[in-house]
Amino acid sequence: MEQTELGKYTRSFGLSLGITSLLSALLVILKETHEETVLAWMKTVTLHHWVTHGIINLIVFVVLGVVLSRPNNGNGVSISSKALAMCIAGSVVFSGILIAGFYR
Repeated sequence: MEQTELGKYTRSFGLSLGITSLLSALLVILKETHEETVLAWMKTVTLHHWVTHGIINLIVFVVLGVVLSRPNNGNGVSISSKALAMCIAGSVVFSGILIAGFYR
């Protein structure tokens, strides 16, 4: 099987996806365990906590993607396509397990 070279933005935003997925799961747990502070604040920002949650996720995703595209003389982070796919899949699965375990 031939290894395909990924572009710097594919690598950077792929890693950003994995990290943002984990942070999103942790944010779900944080806001559910701190209803009077974190959840209340999130409701006041946009009138619904899920809207605020989505905006935070979007900001984290974009900022991380841009930041991760800058290392190595502007070539972005160095990761193989297989490792990136495993990182994304692993983080999404682990995030689901975190949330499911929390609501159990």
